[in-house]
Amino acid sequence: MSASIVGLLFIAIMFVLLFLRTPVWLALAICGIVGNAALSNIQVAQFMAGSTTFDMASKYGLSVVPLFVLMGEIATSSRLSSELFSAARVIMSGLRGGLSVATICASGAFGAICGSSVATAATMTRIAMPEMRKAGYADAFSAGSVAAGGTLGILIPPSIILIIYGAIAEQSIPKLFAASMIPGIVLLVLYAAIALFVAHRVSGQVPAADQVSFGDRLKASLEPWQFYLLFIVTIGGIYSGIFSPNEAAGVGTFAAIVIGFLSRRLTVESLIRALRTTTITSAVLFMIIIGASMFANFVVQTRLPNLLIETAQAIGLGPLMIMTLIIILYIILGCFLEGIGMVLITVPVFLPIITSYGYDPVWFGVLVVIVVELGLITPPVGMNLFIIQAQAPEVSLRALYSGIAPFLIAPVFLILLLFLLPGLALWLPAALY
Repeated sequence: MSASIVGLLFIAIMFVLLFLRTPVWLALAICGIVGNAALSNIQVAQFMAGSTTFDMASKYGLSVVPLFVLMGEIATSSRLSSELFSAARVIMSGLRGGLSVATICASGAFGAICGSSVATAATMTRIAMPEMRKAGYADAFSAGSVAAGGTLGILIPPSIILIIYGAIAEQSIPKLFAASMIPGIVLLVLYAAIALFVAHRVSGQVPAADQVSFGDRLKASLEPWQFYLLFIVTIGGIYSGIFSPNEAAGVGTFAAIVIGFLSRRLTVESLIRALRTTTITSAVLFMIIIGASMFANFVVQTRLPNLLIETAQAIGLGPLMIMTLIIILYIILGCFLEGIGMVLITVPVFLPIITSYGYDPVWFGVLVVIVVELGLITPPVGMNLFIIQAQAPEVSLRALYSGIAPFLIAPVFLILLLFLLPGLALWLPAALY
């Protein structure tokens, strides 16, 4: 049996394991270890498993992951998210659908500190949903706004999923952060435009809005100063070249702790709770990364990417057709896999293909994150939708599906923009680095 056939067989086995609800890290590790044993022998497989585990666990670039996770946990414990929402609510007052736009903007801002889509969606559901319901917003529209805004957490830097993509694809984390900034802002604007359109065009979704004076808006815009400070320290430090991503994460986390204690919003108990949650979350992420690295090593040994490239070229598939097929596959995978699992499973296979067709791997990283975002809110199995329903069980899945439907237009449109205007993602990294 050829190495490529063995590769295809174990990829099929991996998907069977995933359908049987085997943890992602375990499915990847089993296929990586057993696959290497099938290609070589058990001694080689044991050596690869041990060396991969050590290499990934001691990789300096990945030390940024627990630091950014901790910064997000401390920001949540310090009620920074509620402050962002309150400020956005006042600034957007007077607009029909202003609370929805405020939710989306606050989600984008909180995601810039948190770096996690699921955490952003869960936090904003608890904060924004009760306020929107109290203001007379329909549950479907409210839930759709929260679900859409939550996806911004993995595109606007710092993004944990981009850090992991950078580690797997061996790409510069600062360049990936720079590449995702403009598309992230564009997506936020698109979501806000859709929210305003629905609020004006669909009857019964949104009541009339109250007006607030310019002075109150200005005052509200200055209230979340902690967020501005953390953003300047972390992202500003990375873009200006003062800090590496690891240093920025460490300084930002320390600053979040100091601000939390000085504002008396963070206690020793909540800090310990944040540390405990960060430890568990980081351990799970590293297990997935280690399992994916074993799987990636196996895929390289099978030379499967080379076979796929040769097959695509032999049947005359052009670059655009290849990218269309990859995007469709990502959307299908999004029906049953979470974002990090999707990236770790697919990037070792797809990256050699897209680079052979002349696509920039940094550009591809941004595209992958946007497609993952689309999977997070696409019915019937969007992770953010289930997170919202877990936090607000009174909202039916039918209402969630109808509420999110208009917002699906935004990431699809952004994907088209990236193909038409690659500079949307590549201009800022080129200008800075």
